Amino acid sequence: MKAIFLVFTGMIAFLRGIYVNKSPAQVIVDVNGVGYEVQISLNTYSFISDKDKGQLFTYLHITENAETLFGFFEQAEKELFLQLISVSGVGASTARMMLSGMKTDEIIKAILQGNAKLLESIKGIGRKTAERLILELKDKLGKLPAGAINAGGIAINSIEQDALNALVALGIAKPVAELALKKVNRSNDILNLEELIKTALKNL
Repeated sequence: MKAIFLVFTGMIAFLRGIYVNKSPAQVIVDVNGVGYEVQISLNTYSFISDKDKGQLFTYLHITENAETLFGFFEQAEKELFLQLISVSGVGASTARMMLSGMKTDEIIKAILQGNAKLLESIKGIGRKTAERLILELKDKLGKLPAGAINAGGIAINSIEQDALNALVALGIAKPVAELALKKVNRSNDILNLEELIKTALKNL
């Protein structure tokens, strides 16, 4: 008997359910007994890390080899993600990396101000890509409504391991991620997981 595969071609606008398992790069959402694996940015994780359930705006990214569901706590972050991946040379993984390294309004501000140097500080963004982002998105983002722009007791070793896992999940080679985290460890200003990962991303 041949297996029958059903391909879902519609858009999943959002998911509302229970957060079964969360990490800084991924969350499993139980929606009426169906578990959806959703890739998220560090920004979204910072919003849902202390929540047991909620809603995520979603985007189903389809490629030749895979179908990946991305989730966003805010609609503004989803809209920016879609704008970013519309630029040649910026894939979904790179866009998520950008949203993990900087806040939504910070990315928009950098693009509107033509700050290529700041964009280059993000892993995977070189000079040409940064300039392309500014060239192609400056006018588009400038037309966005104002609302779209303004959008502790864990052991140190556990935080570092979670950060390492998150960096690897974001597509960074484990040795490179470990080295970045070692550089961060020289500072005593890192207080939580989100800040640790963000600072490590800047050290890549």
